Parts: sequence; structure tokens; C-alpha cells
Amino acid sequence: MPPEQIDRTVLFVGLGAMGRPMAGRLAAADLRLKVADADPELTQRVATEIGAAAVPADGLTEAAAEVDCVVLMLPDSRVVEAVLLGSDGLLGALRPGSLVVDMSSCRPASTVMLAARARERDVALVDAPVSGGVTRATTGELSIMAGATGDDFAAVLPLLQQMGKDVTHVGPPGAGHAMKALNNLLSAIGLVAASEVLSVGSAFGLDPRVMLQVLNGSTGRNHATEVKMEKFVLSRAFDSGFSLRLMVKDLRTALDLAHETGTPVPLGAGALEECMAAFRMLGEGADHTEVAAYVERRSGTELH
Repeated sequence: MPPEQIDRTVLFVGLGAMGRPMAGRLAAADLRLKVADADPELTQRVATEIGAAAVPADGLTEAAAEVDCVVLMLPDSRVVEAVLLGSDGLLGALRPGSLVVDMSSCRPASTVMLAARARERDVALVDAPVSGGVTRATTGELSIMAGATGDDFAAVLPLLQQMGKDVTHVGPPGAGHAMKALNNLLSAIGLVAASEVLSVGSAFGLDPRVMLQVLNGSTGRNHATEVKMEKFVLSRAFDSGFSLRLMVKDLRTALDLAHETGTPVPLGAGALEECMAAFRMLGEGADHTEVAAYVERRSGTELH
């Protein structure tokens, strides 16, 4: 697909916490943008806010037949498969030469299967999940890891650069979703570890803010100590915009990948166990940074 075709009409599907600001970045780039979500009120509201055309849920197939590129930002592989392969699946409606960019967090094996099905229809599928949260989605500074053939990556790069500052081609289709799951596994390990360390120190009598100052000037620092603990935990805000439910889903994807490759990951398994226990205690609406609140309750301390 020639790169210039990317600049034509784009259909963006999935307007949740991340999808809305990402769609806004594309609208700001003067692309002819159509947006859709399962929530019709949200679709209309976002379309009005960013100056895009609203597509009703039952009009996706018709809209897909009129665009050059479909961008998906959906909860998981099950939903992505339903949107692309269902009875009114978009793969059956897209024109030959079109492009699907799946920016969701999905199972790599599912992505490999979907890419093969897309190729049968002369449609390219690129998996391009993101990292950086709502703040960086709003500023267009996401980290994007893309799985694609070389030609397809070159074709989609101008589009991805509207949403991300660091766009990396990590391998063939499926590689982007594998990289995202592994990134979130490491991120979760860091968050759980930071929560435990601060809880131990707090129980001893150390000030958590002083601990963070020392850690961030020492070898123990990580993204959780540098960003999450102060901004979302010590503040008691717990509003990073990424749910604990999705964190658990991504960790399961990473551990499935480890099992498929025969790679032992005892530390990763421990992080998943902690996050699952936190989810059982805190419930569906919990932010992933509330893992720290679970650690606090278990240890009988409060970080403030």
C-alpha cells in the first residue's frame, strides 16, 4: 500500500480512555476521520469534540468499505476478532489494498491469525499497541511498537507518527502485541516491587516521599518510583487511566507467551498473582496503580 494512501480517509474504532485522545491527534492532522464506538452517545460526543464524522455501530461495515485505513483501539482479542471476522466483519468489507492498524493489546497468536486472514483479501494488518497512558496519548508522545512487514510499516509510519513520539518496528505481525505484553509484565513487576518496598520502609518509620527521593537517585529507580508512586499513589488519586482489569489481561498474555516459548518466568508469575489478588479485592473499577493500595492493606500500612 503506497504511503500516500494513508492520508486519505481513516475509520477509528474504539473511543475509550486512550482511543479518544488518539483519535483527536488524527483529527488534528487534518485526516478525513470517521469515528465509532459501541456507545452511540460517546461516538457522537467525541466526533463533535474533535471534528470527525460519527459512525453508528450498525454502520461500521458500510463505513469500512469507504476508507483506506481502519484503526482499532479495542479491549482485547475477542472483541477485535468479532469486529474483523464477525457476520458483519470489517475484513469482508474493506477494499483490496486497505490497511488495518490494530492498536489494542491482544494475544500475539490471534494477531498472526488475523494478519493471515487479512492477506487472503489483499488487506494488510499491522499490530501497533501503545505505551504511555492518557497524558502522552493527548500530547501525541506515545511509545508505539509495530508488528508488520517492512513495506506495511513504511506505509503506516506517517499515521503512527501523528500519535506517537517513539515508533519502533519490532518484527512481523504479532511482534508488536508480544512486545506490549512483555513491557506491561515488566511494568507490573516494577509497580508491585515499588509498592512492597515503600510499605516495608513506611512500617519501619521512613517517609515514603523521602524514600522515593533516594530511590530515584539510586539504582533502585524504575518507572513506578519515578512516575506512578508520587503522582497516583501517595496523592491517593489512583487515576492513571489504565485499569487493573486490563493489566491482569496483559499479564496473562505475557505469561501465555512465556509458556508457549517454554520460558520459565517465576517473577512474572508472582506479579500476576499479586495483581489478580488485588483485582479480586478491589473490583472491576480499580485503576492498576491501586495494586499499591492492596499491598498497603495486606501490610497494614498506608503510603501518604
